[in-house]
Amino acid sequence: MTTPPPPGLRERKKQATREALREAALRLAVEHGPDQVRVEDIAEAAGVSPRTYNNYFASREQAIVSALTADRETRIAAAVAARPAGVRLADVVTEAVVEQYTNTDEHPHTALLLITTRTALRDAFLDATTGIEPPLSAAIARRLHSTEAHTARVLAASTAAAVRIALEDWLQPAGNAQTAENSAAAGLVVPTGPLPDRIRAALAPLAPAFDAAEQRARP
Repeated sequence: MTTPPPPGLRERKKQATREALREAALRLAVEHGPDQVRVEDIAEAAGVSPRTYNNYFASREQAIVSALTADRETRIAAAVAARPAGVRLADVVTEAVVEQYTNTDEHPHTALLLITTRTALRDAFLDATTGIEPPLSAAIARRLHSTEAHTARVLAASTAAAVRIALEDWLQPAGNAQTAENSAAAGLVVPTGPLPDRIRAALAPLAPAFDAAEQRARP
């Protein structure tokens, strides 16, 4: 498998700017509360203009969530590409997704607290799953020897949708109906059940499609 060339200087500068913005967004959200953070504040903390900020993120919620999910979609695709060719594709994708969505970082408690207490952040977190599709589609296509490029896109999009469903089920009010209604009204969501199990269950129906694509791609 061909190793992609390292990013050029321009791309490295763009990545550094993106990282500075998302880290500033998370830090300010933790310090002052997400509702008290303006785009101008994030841009100033990162040392760029609000116009530059708008080239990277569409909202403060998107920037905050990006700090929590930093490059997760790229890491999922890289994990798929790194697994041995003989391993079943459905298992490769499932374990790559589970690994990245349950891998702890330096903000595990803060991330969960912010997401579960702010509806806008929770929605942005769920919307971020769409970012899985492009890099995962390319990784799947390579494993299928590019003979199933259209199928790879469908499988990647379906994976992203399944992950979103698993997260929606996980991030939902828990308890009886009255408690759930009160929690939802307050914006508080309590994660329910092990996330890896929910992700595996959501991806399980896609296994036959992955198997069929592998079968067609075999010489």
